[in-house]
Amino acid sequence: MSNDWIDEEGFRANVGIILTNESGKLMLGGRVGARGWQFPQGGILRGEDPQAAMFRELEEEIGLNEQDVEILGVTSDWLHYRLPNKFIRKQSKPLCIGQKQRWFLLRLVSSADKLRFDLCDKPEFDRVRWVDYWRPVNEVIYFKRRVYARALHELGESAYPGGPPPRPRWWPRRWHSVFDKDVAAMRAAASGDD
Repeated sequence: MSNDWIDEEGFRANVGIILTNESGKLMLGGRVGARGWQFPQGGILRGEDPQAAMFRELEEEIGLNEQDVEILGVTSDWLHYRLPNKFIRKQSKPLCIGQKQRWFLLRLVSSADKLRFDLCDKPEFDRVRWVDYWRPVNEVIYFKRRVYARALHELGESAYPGGPPPRPRWWPRRWHSVFDKDVAAMRAAASGDD
């Protein structure tokens, strides 16, 4: 973690990548040796530009480069999540309590056959699935769900001119409630009413 950028509050700077195909499906990567699914993501090195970090992670994690994608949007600010206490490495210095992420929405313009997982020393993924727009919120580990929902909400207008697809009815009621509060807070922050 020596090159990681961890801010004074303990949040590690990170980029998240949402990759969509021509059918509007989103790519989820299956974690190596695990059942978990998530979007590609990775740390921003000290002094590295978030877009440069995104392209580096894109190549390392799924084998694509700048010519394989079109940038549709990027979140306007950092989206934060805290790690549950059991995942915090208390001996690490500086202490990392979570991540702050800039999310990029990309459209795949090359063939999906170009996806590769063997371009880094320790591959993150060993398989992919293409899923409906809101499905990743259900698939990701629980403590990342709110960040996924916020990123998908904010970037949805970049992929869909009328806004993202409606939230699925299968979401639990509590998710809708929490998400509505997050959307209201995002709108208030954007209008300067916070």
